[in-house]
Amino acid sequence: MSEGWMGLVVGLFLLASAGMLVIAHYRREHLRKRLLRRMDHRQCWEVMRRRH
Repeated sequence: MSEGWMGLVVGLFLLASAGMLVIAHYRREHLRKRLLRRMDHRQCWEVMRRRH
């Protein structure tokens, strides 16, 4: 019975670790997309050009 619990604990730990890695990857990609959007000055230029 002890081996079964040990397997369960290890499995849950691995699932939690994988979930945290997926969340970190998603957040990193979201931040990257936001930073790249801020660096795109053409979008600002188009907005300013339309105002005139």
